[in-house]
Amino acid sequence: MSPDPSIERRRRWLSVLAKAPGARLDALWRALGATPSYVSLRRPEIGLVMVQGRISGTGAPFCAGEMTVTRAAVRLDSGEMGFGYVAGRDKQHAETAAAIDALGQRADWLERLEAEIVAPLAREAETRHRLIAARAAATRVDFFTVAREAGT
Repeated sequence: MSPDPSIERRRRWLSVLAKAPGARLDALWRALGATPSYVSLRRPEIGLVMVQGRISGTGAPFCAGEMTVTRAAVRLDSGEMGFGYVAGRDKQHAETAAAIDALGQRADWLERLEAEIVAPLAREAETRHRLIAARAAATRVDFFTVAREAGT
């Protein structure tokens, strides 16, 4: 059974929103102009989560340490609820992500949010990833062994 496309879209959106630079997300949000009002179900709050890792991605899990996160939950006046979880201590980032998540559940806002917020942030993230990969590739060193013939 394939997953519901709306769930997959929402996962992608939440990931893009959480990883976006807070100032950039705020600028795009403000550029939308008037948006439906919402109330906070959970005001932005800062906490810690335990981060787990796996050796080579497949080994037994181990506790890598704690990470600071900020979370928020909002409800639009029309009833849709949105959630925002972001790394770090940026309360505005978490609240904005939650508001966009809630608004993204409305059919009348879906395409606009995708075009004006999510798609630009996803492209910018891809550009950042390519730049990081190019910088890493520029410092790559290839080691090789020269075989020596016997007797020389």
